[in-house]
Amino acid sequence: MAEVLSQQQIDELLQSVAEGAEIKAPEPEKKVKPYDFKTPKKFTKEQIKVLNGIFENYSRLLSSYLTGLLRLYCKVSLVQIEEQRYHEFNNALSDYVMMGMVDMGVEHDEIDETTIIYGISNPITFAMIDRLLGGKGECIDENRDFTEIEINLMWNVVAHMIELLKDPWTNYIEINPTLTSVETNSRVVQAIGPDEVAVIVVLEVEINEVTNIISVCMPAINLENIMARFSGRSGKNAKRYDENKDTQRRNTILGGVKETPLEIKAILSETQIDMYDILNLQVNDVIPLNMNIDSNVILKVGGTAWFDGKLGVKNKRKAVKIDKKLRN
Repeated sequence: MAEVLSQQQIDELLQSVAEGAEIKAPEPEKKVKPYDFKTPKKFTKEQIKVLNGIFENYSRLLSSYLTGLLRLYCKVSLVQIEEQRYHEFNNALSDYVMMGMVDMGVEHDEIDETTIIYGISNPITFAMIDRLLGGKGECIDENRDFTEIEINLMWNVVAHMIELLKDPWTNYIEINPTLTSVETNSRVVQAIGPDEVAVIVVLEVEINEVTNIISVCMPAINLENIMARFSGRSGKNAKRYDENKDTQRRNTILGGVKETPLEIKAILSETQIDMYDILNLQVNDVIPLNMNIDSNVILKVGGTAWFDGKLGVKNKRKAVKIDKKLRN
């Protein structure tokens, strides 16, 4: 609520105006951004921008791979990149989570240790496992340890997801990322000291109706060594993205869709029967249909009517000859 001036303050203000005194507007309050000197930022805005470009390209590649693998619509997008202490990242994880220990495989004499952590949230992991085992890709958000079968099943998937990191980094430095191990207990994973700084990349993943994240934890000391090798690269090369990758991505999606198995049903007619009649059906009983024997049948693909045709026989097998397409 605005402050109300007293009569004395109003008189003084009018007197100042009459005497020609300059009335200064109050200076706007300066915004102060807190800075933690205990955890100074190790990376510049330009370096974070480079990482943004790398992981945006990686998101596109990962979207294509998951769509083709799971035969479901999958979308991966970059959410944020930030610096954190390792214990902050680790404390935010579930007790049991699928974590891949990755050797970036940087081919440089001055770089030895390049380990990063690749964490997949439980809703995404369980949705992938459900789909790979023949399910619909539904979410089972359980905070439990994974079985040996689930770990072995996900190993190959995670290993390929890791290999996709290679292309986005190629414009800056040659790497050969490999999955060295899979851990499922986040509390025992200590890749670096708890107070050491790490860069956390957060990717949002949508699989069917499941949405959650993949986190990539890169220890700052390892990332500094890597980025020091390509800090002098030109911006033109940094922004270069091979158009063939887009074509390959589209072909991967189309290839996955074309190979998706669909159930086809030829339906002559449908009728309704009381449960009492169904329970009393016997061999040689006849169920009348309101259709002629030579009437066309409806071919349903994946539960949707697509074609109209006639029943017949070909090579001593029942067959349907398509007469008309019902959908464009």
